[in-house]
Amino acid sequence: MSRLTLSALIFVAAALTASAQPDTRSAVKTWVAVNQKAVVAELVELLSIPNVAADVANVRRNAEHLRGMLEKRGFDAELLETDGNPLVFGELRVPGATRTLLLYSHYDGQPVAPERWSQDDPFTPVLRSGRIDQGGKEIDLASATRFEDDWRIYARSASDDKSPIVAVLAAVDALKASGLAPTSNIRIILDGEEEASSPNLVPAIRKYTDRLRADLMIIFDGPIHSTGRPTVALGARGIAAFDLTVFGPRAGVHSGNYGNFIPNPAQRLAELLASMKDPDGRILVAGFNDGIATFTADDRMILDGVPDDSARMLQTFGVAAPSAAFPRLQEAVQFPTLNVRGLVSAHVGPGARTIIPDRATAAMDIRLVAETPGEAMLEKVRAHIRQQGYYLVDDDPTDEIRAKHPKIAQMAVRETLTNAFRTPPSDPQARAVITALERSFEAPPVVIRTLGGTVPIAQFIEALGFPALLVPTVNFDNNQHEEDENLRLGHFFQAIEIAAAVLRM
Repeated sequence: MSRLTLSALIFVAAALTASAQPDTRSAVKTWVAVNQKAVVAELVELLSIPNVAADVANVRRNAEHLRGMLEKRGFDAELLETDGNPLVFGELRVPGATRTLLLYSHYDGQPVAPERWSQDDPFTPVLRSGRIDQGGKEIDLASATRFEDDWRIYARSASDDKSPIVAVLAAVDALKASGLAPTSNIRIILDGEEEASSPNLVPAIRKYTDRLRADLMIIFDGPIHSTGRPTVALGARGIAAFDLTVFGPRAGVHSGNYGNFIPNPAQRLAELLASMKDPDGRILVAGFNDGIATFTADDRMILDGVPDDSARMLQTFGVAAPSAAFPRLQEAVQFPTLNVRGLVSAHVGPGARTIIPDRATAAMDIRLVAETPGEAMLEKVRAHIRQQGYYLVDDDPTDEIRAKHPKIAQMAVRETLTNAFRTPPSDPQARAVITALERSFEAPPVVIRTLGGTVPIAQFIEALGFPALLVPTVNFDNNQHEEDENLRLGHFFQAIEIAAAVLRM
């Protein structure tokens, strides 16, 4: 008998006796309490495999490991090959189910700078009694037999996005052990290039369309609301990234001999960046917010229904006050951003030299909303740069261009552009998820109109025509994309309960 057939029979039996089964959440909580050590061990094992998208060999190790984790649960699993890293696909068919869920997460992670972490190796998970900045002490993982909610695991991808994968699979285990069955067919797709903007996802969708069809796509990614309440996000922002370089002399020149005579590109770049926003943080690029309509009554109800935890977040992040233009986070994420994510020019620190540098570069990104397609937004930024008197080039300027144009810049688009998406709150599938969480947790979840981060889901929606939403589960103070990324274990255990509620909706 095949593993898939055996699993199907188990779920048939569970479905036939569902009315006699205990409450889903209490059953799952009991299972988690008994199986904490095994679940944490499975997460630690996965976190120990390096997963930077450019590390092809180790990323494939992750993919093979995840395929094994799916097969262990009775999924029909395979690697879907692409021109880059493989997608991991799994399917669990539930007899009698009339709905199919496509669950998306990603198994790749951001690059690491080990010297900036508090531990020797970001891929050797470390257990601590709390946050490092609050005095959390290291606890020996191997000898731990119990795990407190406030304890944290520090490792790359602990929160973004390996723990949600393990939580979903643990929910499958918990349901099966409790004699409960998912009420939907489950398809899982795990992306190995999300942190690189999933450049091979669109052709993969075309190639594997039949495997990816579903009634609803649920993305398990991102931070839960800071109150810790179960959260549903109806959409997510997209992203368009670029490097903006302002050119100076052909090579760096002596700041004493030529200061005040040769224009400084770092100074000019600072002035150009300052022209893009006013002191309150309002973007001054012409037409940047065009197309964003006034919020409807339903929109306003969703925005106002999100608990305001601004004071706690500001304290956590060490910031005195929010941007004056957007003092409320939920309104801020409804609009596109123009963000400087890095600056470089010549040398700083002990290696600083008394020169006028040859160039200065700002790495930038635009977080897009559903009304602001990426290509159009990039063109608006180009137009703004030209309006400031700059001649835009595609490569380093030639001598002829240098002689002709006093202000020269380059805007080089980086990575794959990802547009935003947003599902209407009235969508029946979205309502089903919200209702399932409310029923399981006996209180309405926090419903967010748009999550601030980006997942490459617009391509799925455009190609396959299904609604999509996010069910974030990790702690908001997880340091994702930075050093000392971490996962609060209480959030991890709750994520298993959340996933189980969704699978039983």
